[in-house]
Amino acid sequence: MYVPASFKIADAAEVHGFMRRHSFATLVTQGGGGMTATHLPILLDADAGPRGTLLGHVARANPQWKTAEGEALVIFAGPHAYISPSWYETPGTVPTWNYVAVHAYGALQLVEDSGSLHDILTRMVSVYERGMPEPWSYDVADPDLDGMLKAIVGFRIEITRLEGKAKLNQNHPEERRRKVVRALESRPDEDSQAIAGLMAATLKPSADGV
Repeated sequence: MYVPASFKIADAAEVHGFMRRHSFATLVTQGGGGMTATHLPILLDADAGPRGTLLGHVARANPQWKTAEGEALVIFAGPHAYISPSWYETPGTVPTWNYVAVHAYGALQLVEDSGSLHDILTRMVSVYERGMPEPWSYDVADPDLDGMLKAIVGFRIEITRLEGKAKLNQNHPEERRRKVVRALESRPDEDSQAIAGLMAATLKPSADGV
């Protein structure tokens, strides 16, 4: 991923936090038939390996796990919003798109033994059921689960490279950025509101609160 210095997320804890908040990711691999991408939830174990390890599973019927070779890429995508040059109120500016994303790289290691699969699924259920009014629990002793396990293949990816990018108009003067924040705040969609909040957090407090 192209990451200019002004857009780089340098703090590893911040990158990890983003990955947890946006854990429905895209797994991209290369194989003999070309590139393959699958959209799926992927968990981060930050304590496994120097940069953390990713955990997940795919359907056994999905050929990606059979064809994946070499380095895999996992894309964690966050909020994004179109930025109109009219908001800058300055001549000589052009449209752009603000967004936040993280790319994680590493080798795909398959997990097929039942004990390790149970561990991955137990972790996933714990994370995604957390906060539910009546959380569903994953019962490893449930005999029905053994048959279901045969329909999936787990994986681990120990992260070897980690890139975080927050493109939030940092390359523009602060006055322009404040105008963009105000314009985004006036829009009804969640992504515009989220990008406005992220941009506002990078600005110094002012008399009008922006």
